[in-house]
Amino acid sequence: MSNRVIPEEFLDLFDKKAFANLATLMADGTPQVTPVWCDFDGTHVRVNSALGRQKDHNMRRDPRVSMSILDPDNPYRYLEIRGQVVEITEENAQDHIDKLAKKYLGKDKYPYSQPGEVRVVYKIEARHTTSMS
Repeated sequence: MSNRVIPEEFLDLFDKKAFANLATLMADGTPQVTPVWCDFDGTHVRVNSALGRQKDHNMRRDPRVSMSILDPDNPYRYLEIRGQVVEITEENAQDHIDKLAKKYLGKDKYPYSQPGEVRVVYKIEARHTTSMS
C-alpha cells in the first residue's frame, strides 16, 4: 500500500520528535495504549519495542492497531492512523532503535537497552487516517 493513505501534509510529523500513542488489543478485547517512538519508511509506519513486552504479545496475537501522533509544535494538530501490523522482524531492529534514539534523544545509540533484550520492529500498514490541523 502506498503512503497515499497518510496525507502528505502530515508526513512532517514523522520527521519531528513527535510521540505516538499506540493502541493494541488485549486478549479480552480491551485496549492497551503505550507512548512510542515511530518513523515512516515511505510505505509503513514503524515502531520498535522489546520482545516479550505487552504490546509485543498483543500485536502478535491481533495485528489490528491504532495510533495518534500529536504535533509537538501544535498539540491541536494530529494524525490518527488505523491499520494492521503486516510484518514483525528482529532484522535490523537494533539499528532501527539507534536511529530512533538519534531522532528523539540526539544520541547515536539507544541508551536504555537491558542485558539480553531483543529488539523488534513492527511495520504497520495504514488503512485509514483522520487528522486535524
